[in-house]
Amino acid sequence: MVTNSHSKWGVRLGTLALWAAAGASVVFWGLRLSAPAAGTAAPVVLPAAVAPDAQALARLLGAVPSVAGAAPAAPVPTLASRFALIGVLSGRTSGGGAALIVVDGKPAKPFRVGAAVDEGLVLQALGPRQAQLGGSMDGPATLTLDMPLKN
Repeated sequence: MVTNSHSKWGVRLGTLALWAAAGASVVFWGLRLSAPAAGTAAPVVLPAAVAPDAQALARLLGAVPSVAGAAPAAPVPTLASRFALIGVLSGRTSGGGAALIVVDGKPAKPFRVGAAVDEGLVLQALGPRQAQLGGSMDGPATLTLDMPLKN
């Protein structure tokens, strides 16, 4: 009887390949399931924020203790510190124009000559790099704003 040796080795190699694939699958899933999950890390607990004691810090820096119950006086802003001139568009022949002015740190707004900039202040006149504010169009200038120098 004649047997085909090629088919015998084919079955053996096929069986070996199937068992190797099954073993590799068992090893893969075993490692995958035994590894710690990435999302199960312990939550980080932040320490509570510590509020600094302003009076103790002031004493440490050499401030003189104030009278009990007396509130420290807030600095009163000067009139000039409330305004900043950002830009000028002056009409040299017409005497008109507009100025870009920051009031109390708010975003800059354009003001035409004669417009009220703030309570009791009117934009009186414009120069090449300055604006004059006063109580009225006819009165003397109360405040002159200069544009900052370019660096």
